[in-house]
This record gives sequence, C-alpha cells and structure tokens, in this order.
Amino acid sequence: MAPYYELQLTILTAFCVISLLLERYVSNRRKEHQTDAGHGATSAAVAALTKQYLIVYAIVMGADWLQGPYVYSLYREQYEFPERIVAVLFVTGFMSAGLAAPLIGAWADRHGRKWMCMVFCISYTLTCVCILIPYLPILLLGRLLGGVSTSILFSAFESWLISDASSKGIPQADLSTIMGRATLVNGFAATAAGVASNQLVSTTASFASPFVASGGLLILAWTVIKNLWTENYGAGGGTATEADLFQVRRLGQAWDIVRRDPVLLVLGLTQTCFEGSMYLFVFLWVPSLQESAPPFAPPLPLGYIFSCFMVSMMLGSLLYTAISAHSLPTAESTLTLHAKLSSLVCAVSALALGVSVRSRDEHTRFWAFCAFEACVGMYYPVQGMLRGNLISNEHRATLSSLFRVPLNVFVVVSLLTGVSSARQLVLSASAAMLAFSAVMTGAVVLPRVEHTHPEPPLSAQDRLA
Repeated sequence: MAPYYELQLTILTAFCVISLLLERYVSNRRKEHQTDAGHGATSAAVAALTKQYLIVYAIVMGADWLQGPYVYSLYREQYEFPERIVAVLFVTGFMSAGLAAPLIGAWADRHGRKWMCMVFCISYTLTCVCILIPYLPILLLGRLLGGVSTSILFSAFESWLISDASSKGIPQADLSTIMGRATLVNGFAATAAGVASNQLVSTTASFASPFVASGGLLILAWTVIKNLWTENYGAGGGTATEADLFQVRRLGQAWDIVRRDPVLLVLGLTQTCFEGSMYLFVFLWVPSLQESAPPFAPPLPLGYIFSCFMVSMMLGSLLYTAISAHSLPTAESTLTLHAKLSSLVCAVSALALGVSVRSRDEHTRFWAFCAFEACVGMYYPVQGMLRGNLISNEHRATLSSLFRVPLNVFVVVSLLTGVSSARQLVLSASAAMLAFSAVMTGAVVLPRVEHTHPEPPLSAQDRLA
C-alpha cells in the first residue's frame, strides 16, 4: 500500500516542481518586459508588497499548520479526555469563530487591519499557552481564543493586502499573482509544518511540543508585522470618533449592504458552501479512505496521503497563476475571468466529492480528493480577488467576517449531527451545495460583471442611497 502512495507523491511533487519552474520563468520574462516598457516603479512596488505579505503569511500559516495534526491526539491520547469532551472542545472553537467573526471584521475596519493582525499573533499565542495546561476550563478558554484567532486569520490579513495594494496603485493582475503565490506558500508551509511537527513529537515524546514551536513563530510574526507593515482602515477608521465596542452601527450598515446586493449574497453563499465542505472534508477523508481499503490491507500511510493533498493544492494555485497571467490585462476581463473561475471551481469540487461518494475504489477516492484539494488551491485567490473588487474598502473586513457566520453555523451543526457516522450523506450534501453555488455564481455574479463597466467598488453611502 505504501509504495503506491509514495509513487503518487513523487509524481505529483515532480510535476509541481516543473510547473513552479515554468511559472518562475514566465514571471521573470514578464517582469523584464514591464521594465523595458517603463513600468519599473510599479514592479518595485509589487515586489516589495509581495515580500512584505508572503513572509508574514508563511510564518502565520506555518504556525497554524503546526497545531493541526496533533490537536485531537493531545486531547484524547495525552490528556485522556473522553471522546465527547474532545468533541465539545472542537465545537467550542467553531462556535467562537462564528460568534466573533462579525466583531472581528468591524474592529479591523475601525482600528486598523495591521493592528488586528498583531492582535491575532497575541491571541493565537495565548491559545498555544492554554492548550499546554490539561485543565478543562483553561482548554475551553484556549478553544475560544483559537476560534477568535481563526476569524482574524481568514479576514484581516486578506483585507490588509487588498487595501495596501489599492493604495499603492498595484494592478489587479499583479494582486491576483500575489494571492496565487500566497496559496502556493500555504502549501509549502503545510508540508514543512507536517514534517516538523512529526519530528518534534518524535523527539520530545509529547504531542504538546508543536504548540510551543507554533507560539514561537507567532511571536516572530508579530515582530515582522510591526516593523514591515503600514496601517490601513475602513470607513471612519483611525479617527477619534465615539467609541462603540460592539460596532453595532457598522455591523448594521454591513448587513444592509449585503441584503441589498444579490452579488454579495452569492459571494457569502459560495464561502459558506466551499469552506464548510473543506472543513468537513478534514474530518472525513481518513475514514472515507479507510472504509474503501481492501480487507486485511496494511494501514494507510496517512502522512504520504496528506502530503499528496498539499501538493495538489499547490498545483491548483499554480494553475490559477498561469490562467490569470495569460488573461487580458483589463479590469473588466479580470473580473469576468474570476467569476467564471469561481463557478468552475465550485462545479469541479462538487464533481470530485460526488465521485468520491459513488466510487468504492480506494484509489479513485484518493484522486477525487486530490482534485478537491486542487480546487482549494484555486479557490482562495479567486474568491479573494472577487471580494477585493466587489466589496468596498470601507467595510471590507467587516463583510468578509460577516460571511463566516453561516459558515461556522453550518460546520457546527454538521459536527453535532455526527459526521463520521453519516459521512457519505455529508459528502453528498456538500457536493449538492457546491453545485448550487456554481449555478448561482454563473446566474447572478457573472452577468453583473460582464455587463457592468468596471469601476471601483461602491462606498457604503452609495450602496445605501
């Protein structure tokens, strides 16, 4: 069994390396052309922003991935908590993320995206500290902080990047390249973190050691953000206005904007369907492959399989970069392209999950899951570009976080119903939701961007007028 997956990992890695070298070659040729055409200043700004963002992104995602593989083992095997308590701890994290998401976005727009990213480093470090103490109330506090931190990670960082790129006049094509490379960096960080966490556990004989290393990376990230990043805000941010701790007025404005705009509703639907399916996939892929393995077969090499998934995600990112780099360099064509890609990614993801449900063959399921992970690699830069173009800067972080509320509700409800006992039903439902999202994107978002002259996103006042 192991030689098969070792071979697939070798093939995927070789293909990824070749694709990466080709992408670098094309990128360098394009930079030379831009320099010859007199775009040296823009290229320098792109290079500087790419360095600023990707260094931080690699560190924080590495810190996040270090924690992932051993959370369950630490709770269940080292601390010896019952299965039900472990489930409560996981659900607490998702509920915390769902409840905190709207406030996180509002605070980021109000107090600054850089400030909120630095708060993330502190709160996630405290999460690592709490998880080292095997006392249930402290562990619950850690899961609460972890949920808050996750909401920041998937909203404030992207909002900072888009706003900083806009303020520096960086073209949309270059911004999409940065986002594509961020997903590629995420794949490298996941692979490296998986190896590092495994080595740490083997060396220390403790499932807690990766969390100590994660805390060290987060302190490093705080230092880098403080010294390299500049601040940016949403509407009314950074001014001495009347304090509103729970940002009720801003949240009301954001909800009114979403409610009045079908395109934003579809963006929220896509985020809920895709990311919800992705989080549930994390719980389901191991038992799904195990049940399809032949009787009396050796244990599956889960580490190799996980690495195959991460390489597949990197290939998806490289495919996105190649497609976006060869699209027409106009704002209209860029937005239309990303709307089409969003619909395509959801459709292929639905097909991949559907194949995994219909097939009982272990290898077919494996490749279907690899296809799904490749879609994950394309999803993040595609949706990031759509949010960057269709959501105004004034409420960008607020709206991005608001979309995470139904996402976390969906995941919590699925977990509480016991996904492991009904995994085929859950995967089928996820496939159906992704197919519906693909249709809605094609029916609502694509016509809007095709027939609307490309302009900057409307301000909150214009949308509410």
